Amino acid sequence: MQVGVLAVQGAFAEHEHVLSELGVSCIELRNAGDLNKPYDALILPGGESTVQGKLLRDSDMFDTIKSQIEGGMPVLATCAGLILLAQHIEGDDTVHLGTLPVTVKRNAYGRQLGSFHTEAELKGIGEVPMTFIRAPYVAEASPEVDVLATVDDKIVAVKYGNQFALSFHPELDSDYRIHKAFVDNIQ
Repeated sequence: MQVGVLAVQGAFAEHEHVLSELGVSCIELRNAGDLNKPYDALILPGGESTVQGKLLRDSDMFDTIKSQIEGGMPVLATCAGLILLAQHIEGDDTVHLGTLPVTVKRNAYGRQLGSFHTEAELKGIGEVPMTFIRAPYVAEASPEVDVLATVDDKIVAVKYGNQFALSFHPELDSDYRIHKAFVDNIQ
């Protein structure tokens, strides 16, 4: 098994470290040519969603990645990755990949000073550490979306088909159960 990690901007190295600790091979996806290499799943890391969306388009990766996700490729998206997947961004007409039927609120917890760490129950895994950095949350989810976690009555983790999207950064904590659950879900 090999996981492709979008490596155009953001916290991709941290995801690669976790995968390595779990004994999972990964490749960095930096340009359209990298999409021709074999991989079984995809990670969309945190970072700047607007920049990542632009780089996906400018590097001719956008259509292929969107098609792979729509075709059922498992994807783990964290923070900005959640925004990339969302069909709607509250107060913004921008749509990036648009494969996840949710509306997200960007920078929902404020700027960098609004970042925080907590622990909360994640359905199917248990209580996990959650690090929020200029994080979004899911303001609205379609009925077919499985809500996996909430913090202060805000949706912070969802699953839809093979799309697993989080508002927070599990790659920044030493608890690898979320990545392990994602890897275990790859067929």
